[in-house]
Amino acid sequence: MALKPEPTAPFHSVQYALRVLESVSKHGNGVTDAQISRETGLPTGHLASLLLTLRREGYVEQVSDGAYVIGASLLLLGSGATRRRALEDRLQLTLSELRDSVGAAVYLSRYMDGEVSVTQVADGPLTPAVNEWVDFRASAHASAVGKCLLAQLDHDGRRDHISRHRTARLTSRTITDEKILFSQLDAQAATVPVLDLQEYAVGTVCAAVPLTAGSAAGCLALSLPIEDAHRLRSAAETLSRRAAPVLLSLAL
Repeated sequence: MALKPEPTAPFHSVQYALRVLESVSKHGNGVTDAQISRETGLPTGHLASLLLTLRREGYVEQVSDGAYVIGASLLLLGSGATRRRALEDRLQLTLSELRDSVGAAVYLSRYMDGEVSVTQVADGPLTPAVNEWVDFRASAHASAVGKCLLAQLDHDGRRDHISRHRTARLTSRTITDEKILFSQLDAQAATVPVLDLQEYAVGTVCAAVPLTAGSAAGCLALSLPIEDAHRLRSAAETLSRRAAPVLLSLAL
């Protein structure tokens, strides 16, 4: 439905925005500003400022050919599978930005149903992910991810996990003694990153920080090749400082 612009009336501005969003939503492959103008009756001059505001708030996005598509903020207002995909996409973007900031592959992990689960990874040609040569579910005692998650469990929870996944020696640095492992987990301060110095895989070092969201155990981690080990602590500190946006994305 075409509307005549009345830019001085806030109520009508909301109407215009809704008409624009309706127009963009109808065109799954994108729609030009000229087409939006024809469908809504808004002149291109007034439409330009409105589209700029909608882009800034994330309700529409402009793709490479200049057309407009619906944005993540609009998708987040929905429900079901569409909302879940929008949340995953937003979280992946946050992780990718963090990967570029720390210069390392980044991992989001949770402890779910008694198992370590790496739910999302942001890596790239210059920041390759660690080679999962042993299933992460079976190597919590050796990886930064696993130890960070186990540190968030109580004693019984840790014993239950270790009873199902024995502490196998993966490298010469792997801690296999349960008493030593539990002692280190008890001494781990929540504000200090958990390190893996070639305990899981020779040639790779890792760090992880906890993500506390209610009672669920989660963590954010990174990995670096051994030749970049000198960057591990500073990268881990950056990871810790930047964990808040990731936690916020999860909360949304």
